[in-house]
Amino acid sequence: MSGCALALAFPPYGVWPLSVVAVAALALVLEGRSVRQAAWLGFAFAFPFFLWLLVWLRSVIWLAVPLLSAVEAAYLVLMAALIVLARRLPGWPLWTACLWVAQESVRDRLPFGGFPWGRLAFANTASPYTPLAALGGAPLVTFAVALSGTLLAAAALAGYRAYQARRAAVLPGATALALSVAVLLSGLLVPVHTNAVGHVRVAVVQGNVQQPGMHFLGRPMQILNNHVQATLKLAADIEAGKVPKPDIVLWPENSSDLDPFTYPEAYDKITEAVKAVGVPVLVGALVDGPDEDHVQNEGIVWDPVTGPGAHYTKQHPVPFGEYVPFRKELTKVVPMLNQIPRDFYPGKGTGVMRIGPAELGDVICFEVAYDGIVRDTVKAGARALVVQTNNATYGRTGQPEQQLAMSRLRAVEHGRAIVTAATSGISAIVAPDGKIEQQSAEFTQQVLSADIPLRDEITLADRVGTVPEWSLAIVGLLSCAVAFALGRRDRTRMGMAKGQ
Repeated sequence: MSGCALALAFPPYGVWPLSVVAVAALALVLEGRSVRQAAWLGFAFAFPFFLWLLVWLRSVIWLAVPLLSAVEAAYLVLMAALIVLARRLPGWPLWTACLWVAQESVRDRLPFGGFPWGRLAFANTASPYTPLAALGGAPLVTFAVALSGTLLAAAALAGYRAYQARRAAVLPGATALALSVAVLLSGLLVPVHTNAVGHVRVAVVQGNVQQPGMHFLGRPMQILNNHVQATLKLAADIEAGKVPKPDIVLWPENSSDLDPFTYPEAYDKITEAVKAVGVPVLVGALVDGPDEDHVQNEGIVWDPVTGPGAHYTKQHPVPFGEYVPFRKELTKVVPMLNQIPRDFYPGKGTGVMRIGPAELGDVICFEVAYDGIVRDTVKAGARALVVQTNNATYGRTGQPEQQLAMSRLRAVEHGRAIVTAATSGISAIVAPDGKIEQQSAEFTQQVLSADIPLRDEITLADRVGTVPEWSLAIVGLLSCAVAFALGRRDRTRMGMAKGQ
């Protein structure tokens, strides 16, 4: 039940207090357990959690939901086993919270670059914990949530033991409860800096698709035509004085369903729309190359005068979604993987590009989930961030809401406005304080228009980088090593005493 409660803490439900309750429940269940028992209980907690959280993968194939859930649950199995060791030490709520960070830090990176979905921080993108992201990023938010939960569990255990002993000893439980509340409220003391040194007016074009699911592309040129038509309508509205002229226009990932450098008709359509609106457009397209076996997922700056110019290539293609690891071997076992005919070629640099009057940072789709990619983009000079995404495959499954929540956390973490441009929704304008100022409905053709602030100042989280994450993770693992060593020493002494 506690794993299901944790799933409810995440969008589209967003009951963030359940993330604290779920952590506390797991800590209580692990009380007095052996390492082996803890491992099984960790799986019983984690598998239903991921099964519910990742149910949107059914749009690709139902089998992917339990398979990936089982893989992700394995990390929490190991964490639960380590928690039993850490609980042998005084101050165990602190060590347990550090182990939550350690578990996420490994899961975010391994295997194949990791899969960060389900981090405690991503359930707390609009909670009192959220401002802590500006100090230590998503790992610090996870640590605070986990510490609140474990302290809550410690308070409950202290109260139960006092009741069992028929004592009125309330101090230990009251202290733990007070500390849990203090951690919860600590984020409210963190100032959120939103001062701007300039603004840029953006228009976000959501052209829409004909149907959700794996075959959202429809016939060739269909999605591109949708975005061209929406942009031509925007140009007409500008000329008629219905809307102010933007400085830049943002199209989503896969807004051109054909490579404009291979298909002249796609190139001409994009050029027509860009010239009509009269400002640079960031176009999302799959571009052939660098060889016949690969394709590149790119954001391309298309100028109304000079045509295509600067571009960003997605750095972190999704395994089994955008490329197939061990393709030769696995396609023999899983023929369905042949539906991915070519692997995506990873880019080598950040997405910082000059688009019209502003230096913006492009992040493509799932990359928003990875700490390092977004942080590197900000530190390279991005004054605001654009998340180009195509969520048509996962429309109306809760996945677009989960991804938008990540953008909210990143806005606070880096003190930057974030614009999400999606083919079918959810497109959104997120302020530097994480507030959603505008958002589109799913599966509608819509244009969002807004002035977004440009910022040069970087947050403490950007300055310290991975230091908080690795420090907390190492502390958690060291606590287990100390507990193991002390336990071994005690067993040795007991053996010597019996021998005498």
